[in-house]
Amino acid sequence: MLPVPTLNSYLIVAALLFTISIIGIFLNRRNVIILLMAIELMLLAVNLNFIAFSSYLGDLSGQVFVFFILTVAAAESAIGLAILVVLFRNVGSIDVNQIGKLKG
Repeated sequence: MLPVPTLNSYLIVAALLFTISIIGIFLNRRNVIILLMAIELMLLAVNLNFIAFSSYLGDLSGQVFVFFILTVAAAESAIGLAILVVLFRNVGSIDVNQIGKLKG
């Protein structure tokens, strides 16, 4: 029989995900795709915290709040990818340092 995960185990996993995303942002500041993935990983770590505490406290409000966060994250990803496509069409690379060339 498998052991039941506790609140601490969920919080440790969420902290690891958040730490990996912070490291990903600071180590790679050039590639837009990796920056977007690191931000999404950060949001998923926060969502895991909301779900863990919601389940621990027996309150569904945290789980409902996660749906709103996922909706905003999907919109943020769509806008970020649209900016990425415009950057690649105009500049020819997805380097963050090249974004300054998009100024009118």
